[in-house]
Amino acid sequence: MTDREREINEALVAGDKALRCLKEAQDMLRSAGNWGLVDMFGGGFLSTYMKHSKIDNAQRRIEDARTALRTYSRELDDVDDIAGINVNVDDFLHFADYFFDGFVADFLVQSRIDDSKRQVEQAIRKVEQMQRRLQAL
Repeated sequence: MTDREREINEALVAGDKALRCLKEAQDMLRSAGNWGLVDMFGGGFLSTYMKHSKIDNAQRRIEDARTALRTYSRELDDVDDIAGINVNVDDFLHFADYFFDGFVADFLVQSRIDDSKRQVEQAIRKVEQMQRRLQAL
């Protein structure tokens, strides 16, 4: 195996790991979004708890993906912009969602979940595109 082939293989492995983490985060965000809809329309404490649990799980998976994307970007200069994914719900919204559990707070959190889903989907598309290019080499 040549050095170039080894580098391509290492990048493919890092890309596959990043994709796994991103897709798991995507699943968690979908679930958080579903719980968020329940919460917006009167779900109560349990739906708020489940929604935030899913958001927290998604954040952990995205942190794992960032680590894999950093490795990936060391191999490929043109994937640096993918690492800018963020699913943080700021502390006030988190607090407000539990203690002022109402439609406005739920709507703001739901909006953040939707933004995060779009960012993760965009990152998945970019990594899949790069993976296809690498596999073609």
